Amino acid sequence: MAQSILYYSTNHAAPKISFGDALLQGLAPDKGLYMPDAIPVFSSEEITGFSQKPYAEIAFAVFSKFFGNEVPANTLKTMCQEAYTFDIPLEAVVDNKYIMRLDQGPTASFKDFAGQMMGRLMQFFLQKNNAHKLILTATSGDTGSAVAHAFYKRSNIQIAVLFPESEVSDRQRKQMTTLGKNIQIIAIDGKFDDAQAMVKEAFSDPDLRHLELTSANSINIGRLIPQIVYYIYAYSRLATSKDQPILFSIPSGNFGDMMGCVLASKMGLPVKKILIAVNQNNEFETLLRTQKYAKIEPSINCISNAMNVGHPSNLARVIELYGGNMDEKGIITKNPDYTLLQNDFFAVSVSDELTKQTIARTWEQYNVLLEPHGAVGWRCVEEYCAQNPTENNALIVSLETAHPAKFPQAIIEQTGVNPELPPSLQNLDTLPEQFDRVQGNYATFKKYLLEKYS
Repeated sequence: MAQSILYYSTNHAAPKISFGDALLQGLAPDKGLYMPDAIPVFSSEEITGFSQKPYAEIAFAVFSKFFGNEVPANTLKTMCQEAYTFDIPLEAVVDNKYIMRLDQGPTASFKDFAGQMMGRLMQFFLQKNNAHKLILTATSGDTGSAVAHAFYKRSNIQIAVLFPESEVSDRQRKQMTTLGKNIQIIAIDGKFDDAQAMVKEAFSDPDLRHLELTSANSINIGRLIPQIVYYIYAYSRLATSKDQPILFSIPSGNFGDMMGCVLASKMGLPVKKILIAVNQNNEFETLLRTQKYAKIEPSINCISNAMNVGHPSNLARVIELYGGNMDEKGIITKNPDYTLLQNDFFAVSVSDELTKQTIARTWEQYNVLLEPHGAVGWRCVEEYCAQNPTENNALIVSLETAHPAKFPQAIIEQTGVNPELPPSLQNLDTLPEQFDRVQGNYATFKKYLLEKYS
């Protein structure tokens, strides 16, 4: 097996460390995000060879390149086989365009692909070191439930999830608040960006060092690497010739999902362009267009709620890969190669009204049911093809990141269809909820952590 890759901080003021250490730390001590110091590459032949392999085997191949000898091969294979037991439907829509439904996992969200693997990896490294961790995670919708279920009842781990109380759906909330055991859910009277900022500040607070904090957000490199796999999987199933170019449309909030696609492209996947679909929190679309970055404070509350992020953490990783530097506050201290960024990405901001229209139109025209996030992604495909008519028959995959049944009101209003509940969402309404509330400021949150976990 190849030698292990080391991981460095995007702020470049922390030592390089192993994957296991980066996974357990979450955020680098200099407040930067960990990145691999080398990105491994698959040959065209290797990628073509994935066409007959099940998802778990493709995942094993990807992880082996990043983890090296840190996880024994047999252990890693078992983790992959246990984590990936659900389908990844690739639904043909029209003219070589597909919907990849990432909503068949245990919490009906794409976050399951990272969460299920991350839970197993973190428990492996903690048990190996006889250590314990308190995982702090902020969620704008689906991360909280995916992380809670992935780590539920796992030894050596406690979970505290913060969410903006007024900006998640009832079913998203109940997936978190009905578990108990080692899972603590905390509602704040603020925005996702407030929750994310509170989590980041806690990581660097010396008064909380004894709590052994880490993260399961996409600031953690352990969240990103599993998100590479489904792009390679989709290509292996849909490409009809060697090196056929592909485009992906990705509903984007904190930009962890799109970073998975960026890394897949750097690994050799022939991605012609990445279509970045955002709601009215359009800071990245503005950056591409104007070469100027400004956070949206406060973030705008849209019906595609998991994308209500005014400052995506993972932009620091994107800027880093394109030769620039962005600090943890969102200040670009070194400009990236904007020409290359504009070549590789296409971004569209989609309003709530357009989102609703897309849900209705896609159902009427194609009998395809989309929830708000997937609708934003599909609208981006439509806009890209309208601006680039020669691409109308290109291979394009748009991501559906959550099950439509998580957003029944939006679906019923636009289509008259009440989406059938998947097993993971059944009986939620009958289960008792338990969660705490704190004010949306760091001082109150710090006091809460010290009282509850010290």
